[in-house]
Amino acid sequence: MVDEFHLEISIPADEEGYVLLKCPNCGTYFKATPNDIEDEGVLEIYCPSCGLASDNYITEDILELALAMSKNKGMDVVYDELKKMEREFSQGPVTFTVDNRVKREFEPIIHSGIEALEKGTFLCCKRTAKLKPLLILTGCYCPFCGVKNYEIK
Repeated sequence: MVDEFHLEISIPADEEGYVLLKCPNCGTYFKATPNDIEDEGVLEIYCPSCGLASDNYITEDILELALAMSKNKGMDVVYDELKKMEREFSQGPVTFTVDNRVKREFEPIIHSGIEALEKGTFLCCKRTAKLKPLLILTGCYCPFCGVKNYEIK
């Protein structure tokens, strides 16, 4: 039996290379580049709206896809093991047959997301992110260092 399995989800980026993120604390959507998110110089990602750091900024559609993919993979593993047992016990006093696979869960397609976000440059880190236009006008927290910025270009 398979002890573990690996699933990989490709998160699409928009035309400029930004991926959609959602703050789990306040629900604000924003975008950042994968290079900035994975940079070793960035210790945590902060929400530009509430300023709180979180362990993940996964959107609902990515979570739904991950759950559907893992359920499908798990059911495939169970089916394969039952088919092995069917072959092993084909000769003997007790036999069983496995007819069909369980119907697979729909795996939704992920899109790059919200396009109404504007690019803002944070002078503190010299990095860019896409934010709600209101946050750029009123000031927000830098997603890469957490500093409150009122001058976003």
